[in-house]
Amino acid sequence: MSEVLAHWNKLSLEEAANAVLPCCGSKAWARGMAARRPIHDEVALLAASHEEWNNLREADWMEALRSHPRIGESQGPAVSRQSAAWSKSEQQQVACAEAEVKLALTEGNRAYEKRFNRIFIVCATGKSAPEILEILRRRLQNDNETELREAAEQQRQIAQIRLKKWLSS
Repeated sequence: MSEVLAHWNKLSLEEAANAVLPCCGSKAWARGMAARRPIHDEVALLAASHEEWNNLREADWMEALRSHPRIGESQGPAVSRQSAAWSKSEQQQVACAEAEVKLALTEGNRAYEKRFNRIFIVCATGKSAPEILEILRRRLQNDNETELREAAEQQRQIAQIRLKKWLSS
């Protein structure tokens, strides 16, 4: 068992939930994860995360989505310091993009927010700015229900990546 998990397993329920909250942004998910302790390894942690995510209500998904900055930004209204640092790292390729791509992402973000009343979220790890822009343009064509499911899946993937980062911290 990693030192991080050993320590986390000993925390109070509230402390344990707060420790993993930046990985996802949903308080219900974080409480569910903390309630599953003890968790002994990464495989069990990721499986628990997947199961907790799939058992959440839509309102909990929306809370998690609000915990992210827009693509191309590192801060947002409900973004924790740890989440902001991870977002900056995950969106590293966007920061280095050409000005015209950055502008198109800004305009795409606005169009997405107007259409779906939430920020565009994508698992940006390993994706270039042009790839993210292409994904954004494709997803703007989705209906609301399809897009909510797509955004939720992207958030689930982000949580999995962040849990791995958290374990190695």
